[in-house]
Amino acid sequence: MTTQTTRARLLAAALAACLTLPVVACATTGASASGQPTPAPTPAPTATAAAVRLELPRPTGPDPVGRDILHLVDDSRRDPWVPESGPRRLMVSMYYPARSAGGGPAPYTTTAEAASLLRRKAPGIRLPAETVSATRTHAHTGASAKPGRYPLAVLSPGLGLPRASLTFLAEDLASRGYVVALVDHAYESSGTTFPDGRTITCAPLCDRPKPPEGGQATITKNRSKDISFVIDELTGRHPAWRKARMIASKRIGMAGHSLGGDAAAATMAADRRVRAGVNLDGTFHPAPALHRPFLLLGSQADHVPGKDHTWDEGWAKMRGWKRWLTVTRTDHISFTDLTILQKAVGRSGPDDLSPQRSLEITRTYVAAFFDLHLKGREQPLLNGPSPADPEVAFHNP
Repeated sequence: MTTQTTRARLLAAALAACLTLPVVACATTGASASGQPTPAPTPAPTATAAAVRLELPRPTGPDPVGRDILHLVDDSRRDPWVPESGPRRLMVSMYYPARSAGGGPAPYTTTAEAASLLRRKAPGIRLPAETVSATRTHAHTGASAKPGRYPLAVLSPGLGLPRASLTFLAEDLASRGYVVALVDHAYESSGTTFPDGRTITCAPLCDRPKPPEGGQATITKNRSKDISFVIDELTGRHPAWRKARMIASKRIGMAGHSLGGDAAAATMAADRRVRAGVNLDGTFHPAPALHRPFLLLGSQADHVPGKDHTWDEGWAKMRGWKRWLTVTRTDHISFTDLTILQKAVGRSGPDDLSPQRSLEITRTYVAAFFDLHLKGREQPLLNGPSPADPEVAFHNP
C-alpha cells in the first residue's frame, strides 16, 4: 500500500470522526459496479442546514475562464474495469481563456458526484451533498473563446478522486493562457455522471481487496492510454471539441495528483507529444526513464529525499530538465481542492498551511513550469529557493 493511499484513508476516517455538521436531505443517484443506477440511500432526518459556503480561490491570470464538458468514447478499447459496460468512456472538462465572463457559472460537480465523493472518501460525514456541488467556481459555461492558439495542459486526478478535485488548477491555468483538459477516468473516480444522468463510481476497482493483476502500474498504463486518446480527440483531423482550433498542438504538457502524477510520467514515456510533466505528491509505479522536462512537487512530510524511494529512483532516471520541490506543513490532500473541504470541517491542524496558501503555491510553481517549457518564458522562480516562498524547499540528491 502506498503512503498516499494510507494517508487518504486516514484522512477519510478523521473527517468522519470529527464532523458535526447537520445533514440535509439529498436526492441523488448512485451506481452499481456495472454502471446501472442504484437507489439513493434514505436521507437522515433534516435539521437546519449548516451555513457552510465553499469557494475556490480566484484565478490569478488576466483572462476570464470558459468551460465546456465533453463525453468521449474510445471504440477501440473495451473498458478494462467493467468490460460489460462496453467501450471506454471518459468525461472531460475543457477550460480555456474566454473573451469575456459571459455564460452561466460552471457547476463544481453534479449533486450525485458530490454525494458519492462524500460517501466514498469521507464515509459518514454530515455535510450536505448540495453544499459540495454548489462550491463557488470561477469558470463560465459556454463562454466565447478568446482568439488565439494556446498550449494544452492535461490534468489527471488521484485514484478515487473526481476530476473536480483539480478545478483550482484548471481554472488558474486557463486564466493564464492555457487550454486545459481535466479528465475523469471511468471507474477510477469516486463518482462520474454521464450525459444520460447515470453516475458510476470506482467501486469495481477501488473496493477490490488487492490491486488488479500487475498492481497499480496497470491502472497507470491504462490512464496513459486514456490521455493519448484524449489528445487524439482534441488535436486530430476531426476534433471532438468545437473550440479545438484554440489548441497549439505542438505545445502539450500534463500534470496529475497522486496516481495522476504517476500517469503524467507514464504518458510522457509512451507519447512524445507530451513535452513536459508534473507529479503532484504521487508515488511512481515505477518511474520511467524520461528525457523531457519534469517537475516533482510534493509534501515535505512524505517526499524529501530518502522518504519515498520511488522519487529517488525516478529522479535518477530523469535525463532532461528537472526540479524536485517539497512544501512544508502540507499533506497529500493539500494539492487538491479537497483541502478546502478539509478546512471547512475543522480537520486542518493549527500548523497546517491554509488552503489558500497551499493552493497558491501549487498554482504558482506549476504555471511557472509550464510557462518555461511550453511558452519559452524564463522563470527565475524555478532556479532556487525564493524568500517569497519560504515553505518551498529545493532538493538535488
